[in-house]
Amino acid sequence: MARIIAFREALREAMSEEMRRDDRVFLMGEEVAEYNGAYKVSQGMLDEFGAKRVIDTPISELGFTAVAVGAAQKGLRPIVEFMTWNFAVLALDQILNTASKMLAMSGGQVSCPIVFRGPNGSAGQLGAQHSTAFESYYANIPGLKVVSPSNGYDAKGLMKQAIRFEEDPIMFMESEVMYGDKSEVPDDEYYIPIGLADVKKQGRDVTIVSWNKMMKVAMGAATELEKEGISAEVIDLRSIRPLDWMTVLESVKKTNRLVIVEEQWPMCGVSSELAYRIQKEGFDYLDAPVRRITAADAPLHYAPNLVAAALPDVPRTVTLVKDVMYAKK
Repeated sequence: MARIIAFREALREAMSEEMRRDDRVFLMGEEVAEYNGAYKVSQGMLDEFGAKRVIDTPISELGFTAVAVGAAQKGLRPIVEFMTWNFAVLALDQILNTASKMLAMSGGQVSCPIVFRGPNGSAGQLGAQHSTAFESYYANIPGLKVVSPSNGYDAKGLMKQAIRFEEDPIMFMESEVMYGDKSEVPDDEYYIPIGLADVKKQGRDVTIVSWNKMMKVAMGAATELEKEGISAEVIDLRSIRPLDWMTVLESVKKTNRLVIVEEQWPMCGVSSELAYRIQKEGFDYLDAPVRRITAADAPLHYAPNLVAAALPDVPRTVTLVKDVMYAKK
């Protein structure tokens, strides 16, 4: 059996199920307890688990991240909610210089099993300081794993995997504009291994790759293209590090074309790495250059017309696909 639940409920179920199973797991962050979470992801968890396991923190990302990193190194399994990943840069010293490096620095003796989670990327008119997509930032750091799901089913399975089985720090990137999105989620317990992409739609003419909320753009473009007789295969990376480029390569062997839809800035992005891997290992299968659509190479403005102009959308993605198809626009 399965139920239709919201993205935030899927995350809550994942955390609650793992907290019931293992008393080493706890949640901490700003407003996660008394206020039920800034985005109501942790609603009701304080009542069930109490103030020792659902912990409101001061507005000090560096401070509470350091507490969580220390707890993880001593054998607990913390979940840290950042109100937005834009605020997590204040804790980058603990993430980069301690959490990601401790296993290597200790010769494999001290791991750091911790899940850092919260909303990432743009969410409408929030201005430049609250609208950065951070997948490529953290994917550039050895020792971290970066997860960026597009729906509640994947989010629950990946979150449970991260909490229960992973010994590395996990950067779990959600989206404010997806917390209310509904997905079908099984009643039975399930886990999704980190590092496996998912083919969301089969196709024959072109491969479109994306992740997180840009999957809506990718799927929307595929729907529009279908009306014009172009069959797009759509792949959701789900995990940015490890990067499952082999699934993309197998798709490109079939379609011979690749378009990547990415919310981040173009310089040194995930699409850059993916394009490199595919042209290196799959050059002979490509009938057109690998193309991508990204956010504008500038801070995101507040004005709605500038937000719309800066981010990938369905019409521009359709146009880009037609470019690689050498089709009439």
